[in-house]
Amino acid sequence: MTDAVPRTRLAGATWPDLPERPLLLVPLGAVEQHGHHLPLGTDTSVACAVAEAAVDDLDGVLLAPALAYGASGEHEDFPGTVSIGTEALTGLLVEYGRSACRWAGRLVLVNGHGGNLDALRTAGTQLRAEAREVAWFPCGVAGADAHAGRTETSAMLHVEPDAVRADRAVAGDPTPIAELLPRLRAEGVRAVSPTGVLGDPAGASAEEGAELLAGMAGRLAAAVRAWDVDPTGRLRG
Repeated sequence: MTDAVPRTRLAGATWPDLPERPLLLVPLGAVEQHGHHLPLGTDTSVACAVAEAAVDDLDGVLLAPALAYGASGEHEDFPGTVSIGTEALTGLLVEYGRSACRWAGRLVLVNGHGGNLDALRTAGTQLRAEAREVAWFPCGVAGADAHAGRTETSAMLHVEPDAVRADRAVAGDPTPIAELLPRLRAEGVRAVSPTGVLGDPAGASAEEGAELLAGMAGRLAAAVRAWDVDPTGRLRG
């Protein structure tokens, strides 16, 4: 007989099945608007896909159920967005880390949403100051557009193609995110882009998405093996 649930999945395991002091990978996402064409759970889906792809490249790893809500205040002018805010997310991550590190040797949060970064830095700093082996990894791509553009659309065409409404895709503000951030923080995404898109989904493809996901998963696995962690908990690499 074979196991109905892979032993690498925390949710389906029983406690005697768990390896001693495993590495726990935890996808962290958000529920927020992603334009007219991508689902609200896009960030969580991408984080899960990256973590799942990295599991097979690492030893002694457990994949935890995703933490699906994050800090998405800049998107709250759009229906469907549910944000728990930075303060609440920080508290959640601290308590999660304290609990999981009672039995896990290392904990890595695989983050799919940029709005979670302040909470990750604060929680990571605190947990590491408490001598807990906690780190986080951003699912980022060099040169990516900011939100619901070609990068995320390609990723979702690979991960969940049936969830992409390609016929509804429209271009948004293509301004680099570094230039937009002050206004986004002050006024929210809707003030910058009425559609919620920051970038242009034109040209997105499942093939490009597969390359993006493989690259992120490979970098995650390599960073875990190297375990070079900065003071805020970010895995370098």
